[in-house]
Amino acid sequence: MITLTEYLNNPCGTLSIPYWKAKNIVIPPDMKILHDKDFSVDTLLNYTDEKYFRLFHNLNGIPKITNDDFEIVTATRKDIKEIVQIINNSYTDISVNKELIKGCTKTPVYKEELWIMVKEKAMGIYAGCGIADFDAEAKELILEWIQVLPQYRGKNIGKLIVTELLCRMKDIADFATVSGKVDNMTNPEALYRKCGFAGDDVWHILHRK
Repeated sequence: MITLTEYLNNPCGTLSIPYWKAKNIVIPPDMKILHDKDFSVDTLLNYTDEKYFRLFHNLNGIPKITNDDFEIVTATRKDIKEIVQIINNSYTDISVNKELIKGCTKTPVYKEELWIMVKEKAMGIYAGCGIADFDAEAKELILEWIQVLPQYRGKNIGKLIVTELLCRMKDIADFATVSGKVDNMTNPEALYRKCGFAGDDVWHILHRK
């Protein structure tokens, strides 16, 4: 396990996950996690591969995104059922349950004001949501779940969620990170880069065949 100082020198290049998670995780014996610089195609003879990008934001120059048709509201634990529905309706390959999302509120990095929802003003319908964590030890803002329902995409709602979370922590956190699947068809990486995230770190999550 690397030290906090080592992590802070290069968060996205030294670990595939945030520091607080790395301290508490045990990698199964049938799994390998390799940075792209250490990856070889020969590894695919014995392992399947999922590639994840990991990006960094210095919390400077956050773009100002507004949309008069929608408003941001801070979610509470009472909104977990609605959040679960938004997440499940935003993906075709991911499904979560109430217990999983509720468990996120019991971690040491839970911060209530980093759970937000976007509501369409005219209809009072939720169009998306965002969940982020804050690691006080590393002073790291971690974007975890950013969802926009399919029927509301193309309206800058994703940017609205991401930049709102960044703005809420720009005077508290030192930096922010986010990760996601490289081959995600909705291309979340492009969204994060438009919001000021940068970097070229890719991690390979390898499972033995």
